[in-house]
Amino acid sequence: MEGDQKVNSTSPAPEPAMMIEEWNGTSSTKLTKTATITSTSHSSISIQRSSNAFTHISQRILQAFVPEGYPTSVTPDYFPFQVWDSLQGLSTYVRMMLSTQALLSAIGVGEKSATVIGATFQWFLRDLTGMLGGVLFTCYQGSNLDSNAKMWRLVADLMNDLGMLMDLVSPLFPSAFVFIVCIGSLSRSFTGVASGATRAALTQHFALENNAADIAAKEGSQETLATMIGMALGMLLARLTIGHSFAIWISFLSLTMFHMYANYKAVCCLSLNTLNCERCSIVLSHFVKTGQVLSPKQVSSMEHVLPLWMTSWNLKGGDSLYKQVRLGVRVSSLDSLAMVDLLQSAGSHYKKEKYLLQQKGDIIRIITHKDSAGADILQSFIHALVMAKLDDQDGSMSSESQSWMDKHYEVFVLKLQSSGWKTERLLSSSVVWRANWLVDYSDGKHD
Repeated sequence: MEGDQKVNSTSPAPEPAMMIEEWNGTSSTKLTKTATITSTSHSSISIQRSSNAFTHISQRILQAFVPEGYPTSVTPDYFPFQVWDSLQGLSTYVRMMLSTQALLSAIGVGEKSATVIGATFQWFLRDLTGMLGGVLFTCYQGSNLDSNAKMWRLVADLMNDLGMLMDLVSPLFPSAFVFIVCIGSLSRSFTGVASGATRAALTQHFALENNAADIAAKEGSQETLATMIGMALGMLLARLTIGHSFAIWISFLSLTMFHMYANYKAVCCLSLNTLNCERCSIVLSHFVKTGQVLSPKQVSSMEHVLPLWMTSWNLKGGDSLYKQVRLGVRVSSLDSLAMVDLLQSAGSHYKKEKYLLQQKGDIIRIITHKDSAGADILQSFIHALVMAKLDDQDGSMSSESQSWMDKHYEVFVLKLQSSGWKTERLLSSSVVWRANWLVDYSDGKHD
């Protein structure tokens, strides 16, 4: 009896039940429990599914169209921009079917009198014009696309509208067919360059977790889906309107108006946190008045998204101070009096700076040093804006603007950074003209 009690006291304790949970998702904040695995003994395991197959498949499909970790991996303006961008893309592909149908008809598809070599030559001229136009546009405007991404994004789609309009018009003027389609191809070449470049800039803006490649890939999936839907609707519309010119034009113009509206809404959704000339002018003017810095979202509602010549009648509360500043002025382009004034200021006001400012009337010219970096160019532009602002208020000269810079510039930059602005550089046209100045003192020369 005692032996039995001893055996029972040394028998192993029962093993505790173990449980493992299975979770699915691309982000720690967007996880879904899919199963619970419970073990009560070595040979007893139970699996309880927490989600059905439909939910799992829908999540996998969604992952093909949204960035990994969405919404925390992208900026808040990503979703509204993509919605409007997809809608404008959809309308583009619907209209493309109408314009392509008109273009093929003008070339002579379906007519016995048309020759293969003639159609090929016309298509070759069209493509050649577009390629040359793209190269020339890149040469003259490539450096401006970063600094005005919102405006060029909108302009690119407006040029695309013009290109499709030329295709639709081409059958109406057979004698000028080649000229019209070349103009259309030229417009689309501008679209290709500007749209591709600004899309790259916007992708970098959206990426919060160094996931620009993933965002670009999902953008491609979204565009492919919009293309397929748009082409299907376009073929249906082309089928319904074939032989009815009035219906074709009404459909095309209505879709074009919607396309322009969707593009405008898309760029208005963007809150870019990089400083270009206009955004820099807006935040500085507000800081001078109130001592506070506006956020990127606040500034986005005040800046222009259309070219200035289209909105000069309506400034929308924006600040035009930056139009008084000329960045990267060529020294040899100045007159003799301006050069004398510049040399005097180099030895007095700008001994430590890597830029020179020269004022003529209400225009502030900036001469950048050959060793100036991105931060120096940003500082020079802010200094020029301060000079223009103070001169506009009470006729102050460069000495007072320098005093303002010494007292407030570092505080201003810190407040910019705390408000979410990037202060590494100024997004502007390329500064191709620079200078080097030497100040001669009695004890030697110093740069």
